[in-house]
Amino acid sequence: MSTPANRPPIYLLIPISMLCTLSAVVFGRLSYGLILPVMRETLGLSYSQAANLGTLTALGYLSLLLYAGIFAGRYGGKKAILLGLSLGVLGYTGLSFFSAYPLLMLCMVLMGFGTAFTFTPLVSLLGAWYPERRGMVIGFSGSGVGTGILLTGIFIPMITQSGDESSWRMIWATFAGIAATVTVLVLVFLRDPPRHEESITMKQGLATAYRNPHVVRMAMVYGVVGLTYIVQVLFMYSFALDSDIPAAYAGRLVSIMGFVSIFSGPIWGWLADKLGHGRALTFCMIVAMCATLIPVLWPTTLAFTIHFVMVGLSVTGLFTSVLAAATSTVKPQHAAMAVSFVTVFFALGQLVGPALAGLLIDWQQDFRLTFALSASLMLIGAIVSYSSTAVAERARQSG
Repeated sequence: MSTPANRPPIYLLIPISMLCTLSAVVFGRLSYGLILPVMRETLGLSYSQAANLGTLTALGYLSLLLYAGIFAGRYGGKKAILLGLSLGVLGYTGLSFFSAYPLLMLCMVLMGFGTAFTFTPLVSLLGAWYPERRGMVIGFSGSGVGTGILLTGIFIPMITQSGDESSWRMIWATFAGIAATVTVLVLVFLRDPPRHEESITMKQGLATAYRNPHVVRMAMVYGVVGLTYIVQVLFMYSFALDSDIPAAYAGRLVSIMGFVSIFSGPIWGWLADKLGHGRALTFCMIVAMCATLIPVLWPTTLAFTIHFVMVGLSVTGLFTSVLAAATSTVKPQHAAMAVSFVTVFFALGQLVGPALAGLLIDWQQDFRLTFALSASLMLIGAIVSYSSTAVAERARQSG
């Protein structure tokens, strides 16, 4: 495997990638639920209006995923990341000032655009600079999510419960300031890997992805990951409360999950580089499947404790292994498109997962069927991942 010349030191690339992930994914996608209660109350929004704002961010993210990959392939990952972070800064800044609902909608869409242009080009850039450590560097970037969940989970409730009605605006303004600082760091320190003369169109990029059997299989697996992960995030805490687990203890379990996930991403990435991305992904899916089944079979305090710890151990490994595997059988200039292609399936899974899970829970008035079906989907994902290992090996040999 060829090593890019004059590449940035890994001790510089990793913290910048973690900050990018924190600024785009955590601030742009995952923190809204924590800010929502006080923001909704202050602005007088209905629950439907508040939910629609979150949906707009997801739709903004999904709508530009493929184009973000093409943009990065044509103009370089650095320009794409700078654009994504800048869009995020605009969205966060707007939310810290605006109260009119149409303007809030615009800001949420900008946040979704920003995540699309930041995360997928970042993953392909990391893999291009360090192809021999692809899984590890992507895993470290994913640790930015775990770090962000841990920090926002601690500090946002403290700020929003201070009694100041404008506290949520201060949070968005803080996000804007941090993201602007990260933008400057990217501008100064991040570099694109050596450029390739070949330029690709959207049609060519899509053809490269869907004609690659390994990338298609990874897209299917990532769709399963997106659907099952968002269902776990939205409903496992409620399942614990419904099973008479004290709210304070269940909340601590969520924090433990975030803390564990900080370290599990790089470890899974290192294992994936050593054992093969497909093998690591298969094992990780099995761990996540077992974690989901345990509280279904035994809804006790111990079972939920084991669940949240095992999810923390496996979830960033799922993201790391899928993304590393998706870029392992394509040319460097096609890597961003491959990441965008598989992430579209992830985003679609996150869109349909809550609606399907909500219907099942309302129908059964119980959580167990929903999570049993989630575990079944994970088993299918593990089987597809296992079968993709041979496909990837053949592709590398023929390439």
